[in-house]
Amino acid sequence: MKILLLGKNGQVGWELQRSLAPLGEVLALDRHSTDFCGDLSQPERLAQTVLSYRPDVIVNAAAHTAVDKAESELELARCLNATAPAALAQAAAEVGALLVHYSTDYVFSGQGDRPWQEADATGPLSVYGQTKLEGEQAIVASGCKHLIFRTSWVYAARGGNFARTMLRLAGERERLTVIDDQHGAPTGADLIADVTAHAIRQLMQPQSASLAGIYHLVASGETTWHGYASHVIAQARHIQPQLTLKVTDMAPVPTSAFPTPAQRPLNSRLSSHKLQQAFGLVLPPWQQGVDRMLAEIL
Repeated sequence: MKILLLGKNGQVGWELQRSLAPLGEVLALDRHSTDFCGDLSQPERLAQTVLSYRPDVIVNAAAHTAVDKAESELELARCLNATAPAALAQAAAEVGALLVHYSTDYVFSGQGDRPWQEADATGPLSVYGQTKLEGEQAIVASGCKHLIFRTSWVYAARGGNFARTMLRLAGERERLTVIDDQHGAPTGADLIADVTAHAIRQLMQPQSASLAGIYHLVASGETTWHGYASHVIAQARHIQPQLTLKVTDMAPVPTSAFPTPAQRPLNSRLSSHKLQQAFGLVLPPWQQGVDRMLAEIL
């Protein structure tokens, strides 16, 4: 099996290099790659890469993910999140490849308190959410065989993340204020990559075309950013009792306490029932992945 991976150095892309390796030959690209184009800002060259390499599977782990910057970079965000996936989808349809693409809870309005299901009406609040939705729609409209995984609150041990930020601040300050009215499930890039490899393996089997479509892929359970931060601090103290953390007060505050250019959805809960049923999976509680990440970085 030939697999074309885009965004190889991102949080999910880095883990995909590991999880996809047992499936076949992986050509992993980023926007700096030279032999083949892996730059989403050049959709036509990207499509040419697909037509030249003729992969069995394309995994697009690249995107414009700077949510606030997207508000002032509409054209760039649309190119990376919608135009490029559309070009990939057309090329995938031409060569008969499976296209795997990642989307986001930001395609929804963030209203209510029940987990979003795949068929629920969308209603993005931001440029980022709108362009990611346009990318989804273009892939579906292309008619190519596809898997679109909507995920949320993604983190990885590699690089910066929310847990690292909280630990740094907890070492500097006695009091922290953390948002407590946004709800979701912290989801590890390693979990996303492993589920992706599992799903590809099943979808490439004969008579499995019905498994194609849109799925929600998040760890199980839910929390708030305040609950997430509290868990990180408590677990860090458990793993490293000698760790010097000054923080004694974690104050919950509403989203309005931290104004941002892009509006955040308050309800980022995603139901993963469809994914678990279709692919015979059990997604672990969010705490399990966070604890494992903390054990790695502390």
